[in-house]
Amino acid sequence: MEAKVAKFGRIAVIGERETSLGFKLAGIKDVFIAEGKEASAMVTKFINSKEYDLIITSYNVKSALSPAARHAAETASKPLIIFIPSEKELEDKSESVEALAKRVLGVDIYKK
Repeated sequence: MEAKVAKFGRIAVIGERETSLGFKLAGIKDVFIAEGKEASAMVTKFINSKEYDLIITSYNVKSALSPAARHAAETASKPLIIFIPSEKELEDKSESVEALAKRVLGVDIYKK
């Protein structure tokens, strides 16, 4: 008996340069470097065209979407849209080793 393999369609990545280039290096062909209104217009266009089965974009792009487009993006099943944090968002939210040690252990690791 032969196993069935699900076929997945096209994937698009829309976002900041750093985020987009990582996906391009991973082998995704349809990578678009865009921010703000340009990126939100691309997301809206791709939602309406149904050309892609999966769209990966950043939270920054999500915040630039109109309320109607944001609702469409959050509720669409085709294309499925995944919002990921940009590299800058990850850096802003990451805790330094010093702050982590102080918070968890109660120790200032740089104290002499």
